[in-house]
Amino acid sequence: MPHSRLASPSATIAALERYGLRTRKSLGQHFLIDDNVVGRILELAAVEPGELVLEIGPGIGTLTDALLGVGASVVAVEYDDRLLPGLADLAAEAPGLTVVHADAVSVPVAALTTSAGPPVALVANLPYAVAATVVLRFFEEMPTLSQATVMVQAEVADRMAAAPATKDYGAYTVKLALRARVAGRFPVARSCFLPPPRVDSAVIRLDRVEQAAAPELVAAATRVVEAAFSQRRKTIRNSLAAGLGISTSEGEALLAEAGIEGSVRAETVAVSGYLDLGQALLEWDAGRPDGG
Repeated sequence: MPHSRLASPSATIAALERYGLRTRKSLGQHFLIDDNVVGRILELAAVEPGELVLEIGPGIGTLTDALLGVGASVVAVEYDDRLLPGLADLAAEAPGLTVVHADAVSVPVAALTTSAGPPVALVANLPYAVAATVVLRFFEEMPTLSQATVMVQAEVADRMAAAPATKDYGAYTVKLALRARVAGRFPVARSCFLPPPRVDSAVIRLDRVEQAAAPELVAAATRVVEAAFSQRRKTIRNSLAAGLGISTSEGEALLAEAGIEGSVRAETVAVSGYLDLGQALLEWDAGRPDGG
């Protein structure tokens, strides 16, 4: 028995024809047509019956159908109004599905809460153009979110999982790592989509960091990350000072407090180093005459 009734070329084409649909390149629409991939997503996500799942970009409902099939409730956020009739038909036969017509980049988090509460997991074949933004946004703004299992462009997955001193390690990597850790990943062939994308894809699972740092420390660490990476060609001594609007000597003092050499570049500093820098910034702000 298939995981999703829509995860095949024939079923996808039939659904598109039924509702008079064509894919929109501008929205990065590539419909998943491989049921084996759907099954692997379900296995990696390990969603429990009764859990409320957030899905961004459900499209014709391929992954939605599979999530409902394992007993999850789903809040599906769809931007393309042409896809709403098909999702409405799916919701009519599945009481556990709530469809929200909105842009996932800006929709208020409160609008995604149902009578069952807020979502606890994000499981989605994300629109690639906004995938990185959406994942970080919901880990930042939805504290109930325990994990995200998402299809993204392979190079975005590389950025999410990058290690220090590699080409993919940047401000985004660190900001995400302050909130979540990579718990699994697998590649997905271009032939698994209709139409096939021109880029490679991957499914990646991110689990919220257990015993995460206090929110004020994460916020301070985020400030220093953005400052440190604001001028990647410069040493962290110079980029940190410029990004925070402080003197070079004040930046040196923060780095010394965190045990980081001022001559290194931002991309060589581990996530733990940015947490130490965030703590130093909090203490420095607290000691300023104006209180920061």
